[in-house]
Amino acid sequence: MKKDHETAFDDLCRHTRETALLAAAESALAWDERTMLPPAAAEFRSEQLTLLAGMLHARRTDKRIGEWLAILGDSPLAANLHDPSGTVIRELQRQYERRLKLPQSLVEELARTASLGQHAWEQARAKDDYGTFAPLLAKTFELKRAEADALGYQAARYDALLDDYEPGERTANVARVLASLREALVPLVAEIAASKKKPDISILQREFSLPAQETLARRGAEAIGFSFERGRLDVTAHPFCTTLGPKDCRITTRYDERFFSSAFFGVLHEAGHGIYEQGLPAEWYGLPPGEAVSLGIHESQSRLWENLVGRSRAFWQHLYPDAQKAFPAALGQTTLEEFYFAINDVRPSLVRVEADEATYNLHILIRFELEQAMLADEIPIADVPAAWNDKYEEYLGIRSHSDADGVLQDVHWSAGLVGYFPTYALGNLYASQFFVQAEKDLGALGPQFARGEFAPLREWLNKNIHQHGQCYSASDLVQKITGKPLSHDHLIAHLRGKLAPLYGLN
Repeated sequence: MKKDHETAFDDLCRHTRETALLAAAESALAWDERTMLPPAAAEFRSEQLTLLAGMLHARRTDKRIGEWLAILGDSPLAANLHDPSGTVIRELQRQYERRLKLPQSLVEELARTASLGQHAWEQARAKDDYGTFAPLLAKTFELKRAEADALGYQAARYDALLDDYEPGERTANVARVLASLREALVPLVAEIAASKKKPDISILQREFSLPAQETLARRGAEAIGFSFERGRLDVTAHPFCTTLGPKDCRITTRYDERFFSSAFFGVLHEAGHGIYEQGLPAEWYGLPPGEAVSLGIHESQSRLWENLVGRSRAFWQHLYPDAQKAFPAALGQTTLEEFYFAINDVRPSLVRVEADEATYNLHILIRFELEQAMLADEIPIADVPAAWNDKYEEYLGIRSHSDADGVLQDVHWSAGLVGYFPTYALGNLYASQFFVQAEKDLGALGPQFARGEFAPLREWLNKNIHQHGQCYSASDLVQKITGKPLSHDHLIAHLRGKLAPLYGLN
């Protein structure tokens, strides 16, 4: 006969799994909205997503959850915070308490505005017309202020939203980490700028047919381990990855026939997210042990495969012959070394998703600072494009002449994802630290990549990161895997180790 706490645990898990099924339906509609939806259907889709958001919030704040958690709090199942049952109880308690603070009307309005906002953003970006998007952006930040205030915070309003993506993290600590990273990056970027050695980046701006790009991108994603039996690749305005079930992971990209890097490295990035999703324990789908621990850790997986693997010489020793066959006119007479230098070009640029490894985190710092100021209502929405361009001039020495490549380039604010951007920088730091440890455990990875052997690294990531789900916090996971707290030293060492030989630095 089951004990009360065992029955409560079963009931809690069953309710949460059923909620995950409903959330998967919401994700399917959101995926369709960003890939297939006819423009005229946007308003109706927003109503569908609003209804589902309200239904999900009602289920996630059901009073029975509190009753089940009360029974489980001191039970043997909660004794070990890091085993699956303890993780279920710990994380669902945290999520339940957080969600109870949010009025259902606010949750529904956030969902409606995010749906309409993404549609408005896509149209505004296509027309380079910030003015048509500004009203929805203003409403989004008004709602996000209300959300942060409802959740509560101690030091900064931004903390309440950051916690949604990086549980337990604080704005002050992220600011400290990014400041330290900036202090190390700026001199390196300056050394590179002063170097007389420059790659021929016109190599990447030749004609690359879209069908051949898709074929090569799929080849790259498959090589590193993304399963197309359990996933698919589609086209969207801003690349993303979403999971609709334990065997249904969707990744997207956008193609530019005059720029090779945009789609190929975008697919590697999203495939990295997908490999994480496909590596989570399916038996715990919908419950904390079957979900990613944080977006910073999630971004570590995408940035690791995109940059530490995908921009390595060894990766292209394996794949470059395929690239030359796919694009004989563009790459047939280009050497591997010329191509490798071009894809690792370092120079200030306007578009974050196309930025090089060295300057990328400066793009994140700009957004991190701007959205804090916007959340605090310190920058009028009408002045955001000018503030954006001022930040770019301050940190990168360049200004955008179009809002499409400026303040309108990212989908995040239109979708209400305020607090998301810092996780990209954290992901770069996590990725470098994990990669160093993987090489300690597996031996030199470069020779393996050159032979097309990516499974050892993927399996190492699966064993050490993916299979743990949310059993450890991000900071605990880094400590557990590497024996050290998160540090920017590994990323700086990686960048200098790769770029110094290319640019002839001391």
